[in-house]
Amino acid sequence: MITSTLLSLLLPALVSAHGYVNKVSIDGTVYQGNTVGTTATVSSVIRQINTNSPVKGATNPDLNCGSGAQLAADVANANPGSTVEVYWVGGTTGTSPWPHNTGPIMHYMAACQGSCSSYNSSGAKWFKISEQGLQSGNASWYMAELQSGSPATVTIPSTLAAGNYLLRSEIISLQLAMTQGGAEFYPACIQLSVGGSQTGQPSSSDTVTFPGGYSDTDPGILTPNIYNPPIMYTFPGPPVAAFVSGGSNAGSSAVSGSSTAPAAPSPSVAPTSASSTPSAPVGVGGNPSSSTPSPTSTGGSGSTCMRKRTEAHVVVDKKRMHRRRYRSNRTAH
Repeated sequence: MITSTLLSLLLPALVSAHGYVNKVSIDGTVYQGNTVGTTATVSSVIRQINTNSPVKGATNPDLNCGSGAQLAADVANANPGSTVEVYWVGGTTGTSPWPHNTGPIMHYMAACQGSCSSYNSSGAKWFKISEQGLQSGNASWYMAELQSGSPATVTIPSTLAAGNYLLRSEIISLQLAMTQGGAEFYPACIQLSVGGSQTGQPSSSDTVTFPGGYSDTDPGILTPNIYNPPIMYTFPGPPVAAFVSGGSNAGSSAVSGSSTAPAAPSPSVAPTSASSTPSAPVGVGGNPSSSTPSPTSTGGSGSTCMRKRTEAHVVVDKKRMHRRRYRSNRTAH
């Protein structure tokens, strides 16, 4: 009885501690997904998964597009430079916030052979277009922003050749990754048709398969010091594809075109940035006597002139008084 009661209390918490993608927005057009593990009720561009639980293990076939991912019925139109917002939620109904805050967000793309709505992605060649890890200063992860309802935002490469593509949005939650096999993978696939007239494509060295792109012992997947600052995080998988303009998604301080998150500023760096703003003593009259006349040099000459003017007025006034007395004496006689 006690065991069943505990399970009934813990089950909702365990379910809400995982999540999935419930919608995407492409250049402002919203595409709704289906809830996990149910019969599809909307025609979507997001491949539906059968559970919100994470994929465990780097060799798991579900690492491709998510647990039991099914082909989606629709394909969304996009263009080189399009902004894609991926909304990650917790639970199974789409009403709970994303539960995790530690680990990277990465985005990959792969060309579909024919329409993505019928493409089996098990052998897809994925190339990375974006990676976000620690924010500037290493204080928090970009993933933490998802907890308040913000989307994971990525930009379709501005030079990408036209064609049909899968966009793979992936979160790796690292709260249990201090030991091998503890990392939790959350992949999701969105079906796209990219227009335009660009010609950019990845080289063979830019691509990987899933599974196959990661190992359970890769830095960034096995992270024994993930809670021991300063954190130096290495993104797993290939680097951002060389042809991708700018190397990453929109986002001013995201790690772009790099396999490592920004390191915390060292003491030797901080004074350099501070000195770029002139300090008042050095840049603005640091030595008053050399740039501003002293009160003595200006006020002294002014006081002397005033004294001379005052003495002259006294002499004139005395002469006038003598004249008046002389005239009054003559009148009296």
